[in-house]
Amino acid sequence: MLEEKILNDYKEAMKKRESLKSSVLSFLRAEMINCATAKKKNALDDGEVISVIKKQIKQRQEAITQFRAGNRPDMADKEAKEMEILKQYLPPELPLGEIKKIIEEAVSAVGAKDMKDIGKVMKEVTAKVAGQADSKLVSDLVRARLSPPPPSPS
Repeated sequence: MLEEKILNDYKEAMKKRESLKSSVLSFLRAEMINCATAKKKNALDDGEVISVIKKQIKQRQEAITQFRAGNRPDMADKEAKEMEILKQYLPPELPLGEIKKIIEEAVSAVGAKDMKDIGKVMKEVTAKVAGQADSKLVSDLVRARLSPPPPSPS
């Protein structure tokens, strides 16, 4: 289980005195415990752990943007290093071609014809890519697929 791997890596980082990694994993573990408590569970399944990790990565990305805008490259670099540690626990990203293929299959499966069907398609695609693709990218691709083609100039 992913939660156990994170715990073991945290213990290993503490033993090796890797302060950055141990602090990132400690904070991640605290977030996982908070999430489990909110859901009234003892432990999270891998999908829930992945969503907590993605939330942490998104926060780091926002912080990097803010630090760069505020001319703080040192802090932006620290956030980037933390983000790389977190990304190690995500499943590998699907290639763009594979995502498009999954979208085409979902469009066919639900018989989607236009933007009204975006919810059905997204539900189908999200279930298949589960944590292996950026949800914003998937949403943009589905919108592009379901949008009517622009009128051709006559």
